Amino acid sequence: MSSPENHFAASVSALPDAQAGQLFGKPCYKINGKAFVCFFQQAMVFKLAGETHRETLALDGARLFDPSGKGRPMKDWVQVPADYADHWPELAQAAYHGVRAQQ
Repeated sequence: MSSPENHFAASVSALPDAQAGQLFGKPCYKINGKAFVCFFQQAMVFKLAGETHRETLALDGARLFDPSGKGRPMKDWVQVPADYADHWPELAQAAYHGVRAQQ
């Protein structure tokens, strides 16, 4: 099995116009300057909404993204552990389309 970092990159490789960048000093991908995924603590983090957000947050070990570690999570962002790396491409696509639809 490849590393979580490789899964992160592979999860967004097929998404058109996804550009590598930084979010809070962590690797991320953006669409039109807006981040939709990032890599943090060996997990992938997704900007999600609606039912997809609820279902993803219900995964064992998933939690709201708190990049500062000070109890101030970002409500739209879900951190998903590497145990679910097989789901990362599908979640990346949902995050990508959600952010793209907001533009």
